[in-house]
Amino acid sequence: MRWILQPFRWFWRVLWTPAGTLGLGFLTLGGFVGGVVFWGAFNTALEYTNTEDFCISCHEMEANVYEELSRTVHFSNRSGVRAGCPDCHVPHDWTDKIARKMQASKEVWGHIFGTISTREKFLDHRLVMAKREWSRLQANDSLECRNCHSETAMDLSRQSPRAAEIHTEYLLSGERTCIDCHKGIAHELPDMTGVEPGWTVPEALQGEKQPGLDDGEQIQSFLTDTASE
Repeated sequence: MRWILQPFRWFWRVLWTPAGTLGLGFLTLGGFVGGVVFWGAFNTALEYTNTEDFCISCHEMEANVYEELSRTVHFSNRSGVRAGCPDCHVPHDWTDKIARKMQASKEVWGHIFGTISTREKFLDHRLVMAKREWSRLQANDSLECRNCHSETAMDLSRQSPRAAEIHTEYLLSGERTCIDCHKGIAHELPDMTGVEPGWTVPEALQGEKQPGLDDGEQIQSFLTDTASE
């Protein structure tokens, strides 16, 4: 039995005995190699958690928000450019990414304790989660949106008159940020009862017919106005 334990005892003595014969160069090189290995492993794990496959490995995400995303223009469009989960929910800069990962680590408890384990629970908790994400994007000036969408690159002449007016009055002036108006672009909205709208129609655009509305939007606008009378 003792011969089985001898290698472990020898290793333990070597591990904790001060280096009396190893040179400073060897110790420095060893520390450098160990640091590279640690950093490589850490960065690999970090990047894996920043993939869509990791995001939808939880059935709560795959069966709810990912399924909704698959029906939007951010998932399938004529340009073939797809925005995945990390593109909209994780900053690209390393320091901001680490801060977001630390914040998101608390969300693991929701999976462990089954906070949104069923569709019913998810819908009941949806407004709370949505408000949390809206607040985060408002605080960072819609950073993830701006990774792809830049107001300086917008060709307002190719937008509908309504969109151009609103972007000029609210976005370019810095009065509002992207998420204030674009809340339901990738996922279904929660029950918005009691939630203030992100913007109000400018006075110049108020009237029976708003510029830039297509036929379907005009019908929806008419039904909304009729219901409120």
